[in-house]
Amino acid sequence: MKRLAIGILAHVDAGKTTLSEAMLYRAGALKKLGRVDHRDAFLDTGDLERERGITIFSKQAVFQLQDTTVTLLDTPGHVDFSAEMERTLQVLDCAVLVVSGTDGVQGHTQTLWRLLAQHGIPTFVFINKMDLAGADRAALLGELRARLGDGCIDFGVDVDTLQESLALCDEALLERHLEGGTIEASDIAALVAERRVFPCFFGSALGLSGVDEFLEGLSRYARSPSYGAAFAARVFKIARDPQGNRLTYLKVTGGTLSVKDQLSGEADGGWQEKVNQIRIYSGAKFRTVERAEAGTVCAVTGLTHTVPGVGLGAESASLPPVLTPVLTYRMRLPEGCDAHVMLQNLRQLEEEDPQLHIVWNEALGEIHLQLMGEVQLEILTRLIAERFGIAVSFDEGNIVYKETIANTVIGIGHFEPLRHYAEVHLLLEPGERGSGLCLDSACSVDNLDLNWQRLVLTHLEEREHPGVLIGAPITDVKLTLLAGRAHVKHTEGGDFRQATYRAVRQGLMQAESMLLEPYYAFRLELPADAVGRAMTDIQRMNGTFDTPQPASDLTVLTGFAPVSAMRNYWTEVAAYTKGLGRLSCTLGGYQPCHNADEVIAACGYDAARDTENPPDSVFCSHGAGYTVKWDEVKAHAHVDAGLRLEREPEQDVPAPVRTSAAPAMGREAEQELQALFERTYGPVKNRGLEAFQQSRKPLVEADPLPLTRIRRDDYLLVDGYNIIFAWDELKTIAATDLNAARAALLNLMSNFQSVRKCRVIVVFDAYKVKGGTGSVEKQFNLDVVYTKEAETADMYIEQTSYDLSRTHRVRVATSDALEQMIILGHGAERLSAGDLRWEVDQTNQHLDEVIRALSKR
Repeated sequence: MKRLAIGILAHVDAGKTTLSEAMLYRAGALKKLGRVDHRDAFLDTGDLERERGITIFSKQAVFQLQDTTVTLLDTPGHVDFSAEMERTLQVLDCAVLVVSGTDGVQGHTQTLWRLLAQHGIPTFVFINKMDLAGADRAALLGELRARLGDGCIDFGVDVDTLQESLALCDEALLERHLEGGTIEASDIAALVAERRVFPCFFGSALGLSGVDEFLEGLSRYARSPSYGAAFAARVFKIARDPQGNRLTYLKVTGGTLSVKDQLSGEADGGWQEKVNQIRIYSGAKFRTVERAEAGTVCAVTGLTHTVPGVGLGAESASLPPVLTPVLTYRMRLPEGCDAHVMLQNLRQLEEEDPQLHIVWNEALGEIHLQLMGEVQLEILTRLIAERFGIAVSFDEGNIVYKETIANTVIGIGHFEPLRHYAEVHLLLEPGERGSGLCLDSACSVDNLDLNWQRLVLTHLEEREHPGVLIGAPITDVKLTLLAGRAHVKHTEGGDFRQATYRAVRQGLMQAESMLLEPYYAFRLELPADAVGRAMTDIQRMNGTFDTPQPASDLTVLTGFAPVSAMRNYWTEVAAYTKGLGRLSCTLGGYQPCHNADEVIAACGYDAARDTENPPDSVFCSHGAGYTVKWDEVKAHAHVDAGLRLEREPEQDVPAPVRTSAAPAMGREAEQELQALFERTYGPVKNRGLEAFQQSRKPLVEADPLPLTRIRRDDYLLVDGYNIIFAWDELKTIAATDLNAARAALLNLMSNFQSVRKCRVIVVFDAYKVKGGTGSVEKQFNLDVVYTKEAETADMYIEQTSYDLSRTHRVRVATSDALEQMIILGHGAERLSAGDLRWEVDQTNQHLDEVIRALSKR
């Protein structure tokens, strides 16, 4: 018999639980149809869920669909409980995305869509509430295709229309269709499994309209995966039953699981435990079984070391969460309550909810909780009172900041008190936004044994490393082990922990650190007369927004804004729109903090005085250990990593005489910029400086067709819009036709490339283009880059210049002073808009001379 685990997901209030009830009722699993507003929904089993009318904890129900046993997993729709939904994705065979017919695609809907794509889960779409006024089928389908993808196809149309739509999704099917063939159900199921087609069904769950057709579509087009013979399972939830028994919810993804089987894992130093009971839950009730086949979703008792996301058996790897909490609150305990006892109680809740982070502040003796939002905090307060009988309260809460770096540094950590020894050299590099911490090793086993290397990487991964601005965790950094040393007699495992932590801190002390804060991706629906007020508010919050879009009788604003500024904005929206406005927010990732100086000053963190995270190293002399300050560690290090980031001093060269005027940055300003950089980071050697100067001289003075000495593998990166708005003639064109200005710039740079014989890459900002995936095109024989959504030209140029400057001479044309500073740090050469204008003029003059010379021959 086929088994399917189907998850049902939606933005809050889209009717997800109502659809679950309707599916169970029409499949014969329920005799009575429950309703959320009547507080008798089958899957909302908790008192809090029935009281608030929202799903808080994921639930499961089992029903038969022809020859298929379906486990339906209902997940929370509210953004505050996204973790409960996210971990359920790990065990799904397919998903049902519910969209409100009156609200359309919401911000959280798109977040869910991205998560489904990331996990590669085949998806069906049910557009609910089509019986309400304002639900336009054609308009909704157009919105789905525009915001979710062209694979969204209406399966409620006639057969011929459906066949035509499906044929457009695959070339082979298109040829068959044009030849008069029929697209079979197996062909459709294959397209659905490959996420090339997303069947869309329209109806009303409350009125049971369209539900039967939807169930029929699930039965015909949802594929059951194939499983291996070896036992494997994925844990997705930890809970406790009313008797306090710990339940490990898992899906068997290979082989079989039987009662009394021994399971093992690597957590907590390794564990092995026996399965006492296997439960198949449906709503609040369950039945016990002796054996669970592959594809079964069940709850297991007897396991105490499991955590959500961990794999068992053949699925030993753990899956990290995609969503992380962004708010932190200090817990206030009632008089006489022991903080340590409460801490142990909270650890139970933490293992049940991976998006709840408990932090114990040893110095202050306080408990801090990191959460997603106010609703989760309210539910947690109620849950603590019901389970532990303690009434707690919380302060107003703060933002969970993070830190990253903007340049590359080498961090060195040495730990050598008497009879101990370890030294570690790490390369710290900026990573892509949202990449977290990436670990690698470039250390030779001749330099450090493989077991010590693994230990260093383990110490890098085992904790959150605090930054040096406010002590917030670092992220978006690549840490590479370059070198290290151990002692045959005196090195112990803990020595490398100390050396590794100190190497990270020492590197961070040298780096250019940046403070990051979480941003909301918001969707604001409000009356037209309130749009001006909303746009002003968003700008005041340092947010950005796209062009307002009309939507029936309301106007829609979408964009990004800091969580710190927008977290309570919904109350203002309700006030100035007289209750007509609606604000929905989803996490949009971390970006540079808009008020970093203010946050850093208010925190008052001194990295050099953080005794728990010292950047200094410990060396040994005459039988006693002594501390060496972080900025002096390099001179005392015992190992040479063999990598140099410092630049040799640049030779003094007379500035070339200009034949054209109006540079964007004067020579004195450029020299001041370089002097500032060298005072901060040391001398800079511009690669290929001699070639740069020689490029302005002909190879042979008498040669009427002078060429340049720029090598063919040299690169010039051009910040397109920066140059356009820095050159008066292009700026004038752009005022009326930006496309024409781009074409004019590309034409000039094409001539420049053909004469200078270098590779020119022109980069244009497209970071505000909604859904933009970025592109690299050939235009005018140039490499032209359009950045993807949320990626600026600066970000692309910084990364590209860093990559290319390792093996090529790279110049970057921009008048952005900060960008020029970063470019210097990457070893590339800066070129202001005025400098580029001068070189382009010289190129055009050269072309004129070539043309005149050729005309005389």
